[in-house]
Amino acid sequence: MTIRITKKSSRSGIVGNIEELSGVNLSTCYQCKKCSSGCPVGDLAGSPPSEIIRRLHLGADEELLESDIVWMCMSCETCSARCPMGIDIAAVMDALRALALKKGTPAPEGNVPLFNRALLTTVKLFGRTYDMGMIAAYKLGAHKFLQDTGKFPEMLKKKKIALILPRGSDKKTVRRIFRKTQVKRDSKP
Repeated sequence: MTIRITKKSSRSGIVGNIEELSGVNLSTCYQCKKCSSGCPVGDLAGSPPSEIIRRLHLGADEELLESDIVWMCMSCETCSARCPMGIDIAAVMDALRALALKKGTPAPEGNVPLFNRALLTTVKLFGRTYDMGMIAAYKLGAHKFLQDTGKFPEMLKKKKIALILPRGSDKKTVRRIFRKTQVKRDSKP
């Protein structure tokens, strides 16, 4: 007797949506956990990247959109660079964030979405990250104007923060990227 295994043309549920949005075939992950061992926020989050992928393998539902790593992920792509199978895990996290926003999933505790917006706003305005602009936008949004001000002189001394906007950004290209992503986002059903 011959058993024939065929590949499904489309996967259903959240996994299908994630694969479509990210362009990633999640079934190629064999859970080596290299993504989690290199993740700078993996230890801080309740679920590291490898667990998110595994939960997707097991057919996780909408509760996955409420996971804290989805919002804590910095899209630094360390996980993607470490993956021996070439899975773009950062794209998977981006897709999870997009689905969470689309479905109106409650915002996580803390101000991670506010931080993300502040960071992207400075990149859009200045063509690159600008520390002082991002900090100002975040502090205004969080209404925590004087929190952590004691750390500021030490950060300046160690050159961890730039007061002056760095040169060399290509603002036109960055704005074009933002426009194209907005058009893509607006054209999706």
